[in-house]
Amino acid sequence: MKSRWFVRVAGLVLVVAGIHTIYAAEPTTVTADEALARLKAGNERFVTGRFLHPNEDADRRAEVAKGQKPFAIIVGCSDSRVGPEVVFDQGLGDLFVVRTAGNVVDDIALGSIEYAVEHLGAPMILVLGHTRCGAVAAAVAGGEAHGHVGSVVEKIKPAVEETKGKAGDAVDNAVRANVRNVVNQLRGAGPILSGLVKSGKLKVVGACYDLDTGRVGMVE
Repeated sequence: MKSRWFVRVAGLVLVVAGIHTIYAAEPTTVTADEALARLKAGNERFVTGRFLHPNEDADRRAEVAKGQKPFAIIVGCSDSRVGPEVVFDQGLGDLFVVRTAGNVVDDIALGSIEYAVEHLGAPMILVLGHTRCGAVAAAVAGGEAHGHVGSVVEKIKPAVEETKGKAGDAVDNAVRANVRNVVNQLRGAGPILSGLVKSGKLKVVGACYDLDTGRVGMVE
């Protein structure tokens, strides 16, 4: 009896180990600088209409079904006009995307980002805002935000306060300040992200997408 029980347990362990092997991909070997360069090149193709549409065929689908190793994390706005895979001309399994209105980051979004960094090995995070962002515009306008939209507006208010009275478009100024604030939030988020940033194993940068031109520019 004992020997049969042992064989069954051993078999179960092997099955579980096999499943883990199938679905766990090796971390990407792309560096943060290489990842950023790849995103910039993809955006240039998008702007000029010279798409490659990489990694969209059946072979790629079969490959990533066994595991994922995205080369970058995009923390972007939920706006329907700013789809990261389109804007950066990337395909299945290339990007780990977390999108919320106003590209704000709460605990659930942060947990998703930490998973991509710690378990999938993505070396860089790009926080992507965009011009004429509705969530930011609502925060700039003030007044009462109905329902749970108020939670989004509250997250963006510090950026509005920082840029109040400055020259230029109020919404655009707040969009960029909001991107910088989220970048700083992620760089300092313990216990996982902050340590990796300090050790140089993770890079967090900010950018803004222009709805009119399609171009992504860095936000310093």
